[in-house]
Amino acid sequence: TTATQAETEAAGGDYARTLRPGDVVALRGELGAGKTAFVRGALRALGWDGPVASPTFAIVNEYETALGRVAHFDMYRIENEDALWSTGFYDYLDGSAVVFIEWSENIAFALDFPHRTVSIAGEGDGPRRIVYTEAQP
Repeated sequence: TTATQAETEAAGGDYARTLRPGDVVALRGELGAGKTAFVRGALRALGWDGPVASPTFAIVNEYETALGRVAHFDMYRIENEDALWSTGFYDYLDGSAVVFIEWSENIAFALDFPHRTVSIAGEGDGPRRIVYTEAQP
């Protein structure tokens, strides 16, 4: 459980220590739950010191970190396989990058391989409950 955005970022930083190239992390949570804050904390822990914003309009932001390449996707506007294909998502599944996916529930049809899930519940200025799972297809 986290009480502030800074604590949610710190949780992301702690989580980053468990990541390896090839890991895919499906993030779940309502708008404003803290998905981007969590990813920001993970990127900071991996050595990225530049800006980190939700890739809502770009669909994907890519970062070079001490661990290697990290791709941060926002699938909010992705509604089907054709739209997903056009994002270049599948190119990132070659095992060389860590992939974070916000709004992963929108592409559940494509997550038919082992991946991690981070579910964040909470809204507004209230506390967040973060649950980590390993998903199997």
